[in-house]
Amino acid sequence: MSILAFKNTQVLVQGITGNAARHHVQNMLAYGTRIVAGVRPGGEGDVHGVRVYNSVSEACRDHRIDASILFIPARGVKDAALEAIRNDIRLLVIVTEHVPLHDAMIVFEEAKKRGTVIIGPNTPGMISPPERTVLGFVPTKYFLPGFMGMASRSGTLTYEFVSRLTAAGLGQSTVIGAGGDRMVGLRFREALKLFAADPGTKAVLLVGEIGGSMEEEAAEIIARGEIRKPVFVYIAGHTAPEGKRLGHAGAIIAGSAGTVAGKLKSLEESGARVGNTLAGVIDMIKKEMGN
Repeated sequence: MSILAFKNTQVLVQGITGNAARHHVQNMLAYGTRIVAGVRPGGEGDVHGVRVYNSVSEACRDHRIDASILFIPARGVKDAALEAIRNDIRLLVIVTEHVPLHDAMIVFEEAKKRGTVIIGPNTPGMISPPERTVLGFVPTKYFLPGFMGMASRSGTLTYEFVSRLTAAGLGQSTVIGAGGDRMVGLRFREALKLFAADPGTKAVLLVGEIGGSMEEEAAEIIARGEIRKPVFVYIAGHTAPEGKRLGHAGAIIAGSAGTVAGKLKSLEESGARVGNTLAGVIDMIKKEMGN
């Protein structure tokens, strides 16, 4: 299953009985997400009309499960994610932050073997406005159905850019929060490939930030001509003092790699449309794509 093939996606919620999960399940259901089951070991009953199962395997026996969202404490993410992967669930959204690095490595390796896509950890989730499907806790009122694909490392800037796109009449096809932990599953290069193959996406906006190498990796495949759709980019961190240690888990700079200047240079040389301000990026998109 392509992660952008949201139509009729049936969703499992792991950790559904927690307070945060209950709140967000209610919001996801209200938006239109087809949540068909929840899991909590030893659990029973229902949450907002969604049946709670003792295990993922039990839920999968009764339902076709296309995706799972995990509201699980960091120490339990590894076991919960592996259980979902081994039951052939092909899309996992892990909202939990600070998942231990070794646990994340084990989960990513198993996912790679079995063809499972992981969004996160430490992600606000993903949303497809045309399909009225949200996996996570993005503020749905700001989203508008349309043709712009978007992947972002920053939750706050995701919401800010989406509100500006919507105000400009530029709707979105799918928006993905890449996640803020030091190691994440779906990176920009993979997201670009998915958007390139998605007929509902006509252009892509990447919202990067200081640190890491996701933007440079994206620049490489753009430069090779693998993405035949316009790619617009904004990089946060222009004013970060040199040598300043930042709190974001993914904001790690190694030599020149990870600096804003290095990212901007590689992306501009690749042919991506790079803007220095939020308003400037929106103006570029409007000029090239129209309303």
